[in-house]
Amino acid sequence: MLYNKYIHFVHFLLPNMSRTFIYARVSTADQNTVNQILEIEAAGFAVSKRRIVCESISGSVAATERPQFARLLDRLEPGDVLIVTKLDRLGRNAMDVRTTVEQLAANAVRVHCLALGGVDLTSAAGKMTMGVLVAVAEFERDLLIERTQAGIARARAEGKTLGRPPALTKVQQAEAMQRLAAGESVAKVARDYSTTRQSIMRVRERLSQFSAADS
Repeated sequence: MLYNKYIHFVHFLLPNMSRTFIYARVSTADQNTVNQILEIEAAGFAVSKRRIVCESISGSVAATERPQFARLLDRLEPGDVLIVTKLDRLGRNAMDVRTTVEQLAANAVRVHCLALGGVDLTSAAGKMTMGVLVAVAEFERDLLIERTQAGIARARAEGKTLGRPPALTKVQQAEAMQRLAAGESVAKVARDYSTTRQSIMRVRERLSQFSAADS
């Protein structure tokens, strides 16, 4: 009986023992996270400085590959609250954000995003919002792929050459073949044309193909 009362007392206290963290990120070193922190404080969140995690890293990097965010994940405990100003602070794209939020939710960490009205992304309403955002992101990705493929097909139909332009003109390639056939080294020919060894080696491969075809 006494044990049950103790457990009830602990559960009563736990909601008031949760810690609040801020994760603020900027893309370059010449930017700073001050405005993000001020925005969160203006929304009514009082967070200890030792629980404010800042990072300068490109948004194209996955959340778990960001050093400071990875350390933050190790610090977070069940019942804690993580606050960000925008969704892109939690991942490089919608799918990465969803994975991050699901990981935090599995550890009973609540995630609040100010850009979405402060909604808790781990709540029922937050999950629904995330579902819509992910669906929109997938639609945009599929649309981009469709447009890209249509553009490639149209360019090919018009006889356009796709991909990176060759390092050497056709005349230069012919000259390089003659020099290689005369015994000049790949390195010397590459230096003379201010190009890479790989470019000249591709020319040499074509020379070998021509020689094999003539034999």
